[in-house]
Amino acid sequence: MSPQAPLRFLTPVLLGALLVAGSVQAADARFVPVTAAQAQALGIQTQRVGAGSKAAAAGLPATVSIPNSQVRVIAAPLAGVVESLETAPGLSVTKGQVLVRLSSPQALELQRDRIQADAQAGLARQSLKRDEQLFREGLIAESRLQASRANAAQSAAQAAERAQELRLAQHSGGQTLSLVAPIAGSVLEQQVSVGQRVEQSAPLYRIARLDPLSVDIQAPLAVASQLRVGAGLRIPATGASGEVIAVGRAVDPASQSVLVRGLVTRGADSLRPGQATAVDLDVGKAAGDAAVQVPAGAVLHHEGKQWVFVAATEGKASGYRATPVQPAGRVGDNILVSGLPAEATIATAGIAALKANLLGMGR
Repeated sequence: MSPQAPLRFLTPVLLGALLVAGSVQAADARFVPVTAAQAQALGIQTQRVGAGSKAAAAGLPATVSIPNSQVRVIAAPLAGVVESLETAPGLSVTKGQVLVRLSSPQALELQRDRIQADAQAGLARQSLKRDEQLFREGLIAESRLQASRANAAQSAAQAAERAQELRLAQHSGGQTLSLVAPIAGSVLEQQVSVGQRVEQSAPLYRIARLDPLSVDIQAPLAVASQLRVGAGLRIPATGASGEVIAVGRAVDPASQSVLVRGLVTRGADSLRPGQATAVDLDVGKAAGDAAVQVPAGAVLHHEGKQWVFVAATEGKASGYRATPVQPAGRVGDNILVSGLPAEATIATAGIAALKANLLGMGR
C-alpha cells in the first residue's frame, strides 16, 4: 500500500499506530490523542450530554390528568325536574355561581318539616321556661324540670337537623333548588338536559380546577429506580414544567415500566386533561452521582468494565479520554450511566477505532 494512501483505507489498528507515532505522547494512560483531520478520517462523531445534576430521561410517554382533589361533581340533592341549566361544558365558573335550578316537590316537604320543627322547638323552650319558674317556686318536682330540659334539647336538635337538610338541598324558596359551584373552575361535563327528571344523587355537572395538572408518566424501571420525589420534569412540546410527586412501587409486567406521577405547576394552561404527551425527567441522586443518557453505541465494554470516550485535551494535544461509567439500565436506544463529567462531550461513532488505538498504545 502506498504511503500516500488515504487514512480511510487503513485498518483501525494500523491507523491507531500511525496516530500514536504522530501524536504527542500522553501522560494519561487512558488518553488517545486525535487531531481534527484524524477524527474525520476515523469517522468519529460526538454528542454533548446534559449536566450531571439535570440529566434528562427524555421523551417518556405520559397522559395529562386532573388531580382528584380539584374535581367536583354537582349532584341532585333531591329528586325533581331540571328547570334550567346556567352553564355549559368548556365554560369557566366562579365559586358560588348558580349552575342548575331544580324543581322538586320534596323541597316543599322539607320546608314544611322545618317549620313544624321550629314550632315544636319554640313550644319546648316556652315549656322549659315555665317549668323552671315553677321549680323555683317549689310547685313541681325536679324530675319534671329535667324532662322539660330533655324535651327542649331534643326539639332544638330536630329543628337544626331540618334546617341543615334545607341548606344541603340549596333551597331557594318554594319548590326550587338553586345548585351552585363549590369551587371556581371549568365545566368538564354536563350530564342532564332541561326538562329531564332526575333522581336524588343523580350527577348533573362535573367541574374542575385545571391548574395545576397531573401527568401520569410510564417510566422504564431503570429510570424509575433513579428518580426521587421532587425531581424536575419538562414537557418540551409546550414548555410546561413541574416536579415528580410520586414514584410507583409496582412494575407493569408487559412493558416493565413504572407509573410516575408529576405535577405541572408552570404552563398548565397549555395542556388539556386526557392529552397524550412526552415528558423529560431530571434523573439522578446527587450532582456528582447523577445519571445521564448516552447512545448505546457510545459505551465500550473492556476489561469487565464499561467506558465512554470523553473529548479532552492534554497539554497541546486534543483527543479522547476513556472514562469509566456505571450503567443504570437501558432507556430505548440509550443507556443510563453515571460517572461522566457535567456537560461532557462524548464520542458516539468511531468507537472501534478509538479502542484499537487505546489497545495499540499498550495501555
